[in-house]
Amino acid sequence: MTGGAGVVRARGGAPGLLRALVVDDEAPAREELAWLLDRDPRVGAVRSAGSAPEALRALDGEAVDVVFCDVKMPGLDGLDLARVLARFAQRPHVVFVTAYDEHALAAFELRATDYLLKPVRPERLAEAVRRVVQALATELAPEAPPEPDDETIAVELGGVVRFVQRSGVRYVEAQGDYARLHTAGSSHLVRIPLTTLEERWGNAGFVRIHRSTLVAIAHVDEIRIDAGRCCVRLGDTVLQVSRRHTKELRNRLVRAASLAR
Repeated sequence: MTGGAGVVRARGGAPGLLRALVVDDEAPAREELAWLLDRDPRVGAVRSAGSAPEALRALDGEAVDVVFCDVKMPGLDGLDLARVLARFAQRPHVVFVTAYDEHALAAFELRATDYLLKPVRPERLAEAVRRVVQALATELAPEAPPEPDDETIAVELGGVVRFVQRSGVRYVEAQGDYARLHTAGSSHLVRIPLTTLEERWGNAGFVRIHRSTLVAIAHVDEIRIDAGRCCVRLGDTVLQVSRRHTKELRNRLVRAASLAR
């Protein structure tokens, strides 16, 4: 395997294939990632840079579709580079590649397309490439895909039937065979199992953060990671995220931010 700053690997400049730039101050990690990308048939050219300033110089000469960027680098780090790229007229997609998971919130805020943890597994990298390809296809489509239709749920309170819109539900808690829907100012018990709502509302932005809790990503104001423990804040409400569901939540937040560009 060969590699180093400024190396270009291309399949004859074939149209429709991704142009990628790998940015990492550690040569072994940089070369390994470039090699893995070069093996992906959806990637046409792979360039590399050993620092953020070098990456910017490379981008000044030729645009790319996606930047695979380490976070912790001397001087200008990966997050700083992403902020600069956000000002580009044609902003490349950014995929962070790091050994640390505490930067997931920053990646979410910077609208990264994906967030990979080192050591990078080939199947996980392939999924990141798929997301970039899908995002680019969406950008080129004549119309954005339609938003899921809202749903109206009938609830009973004190003998009176009322109607709650799914879009107004912030989070859902399991209570046996029932589920409690929490809106901004009230809560309602419905005879629907949490697993049923998870299946029915998954495409509408609801994600499980605990065996007994679903949250609506659109209502998440903040995600906190402290001493390895994760929680989310929705207004004045703070909910714990189980270790089992932390990774899925992080991935869904990053995807949601990417699609909201």
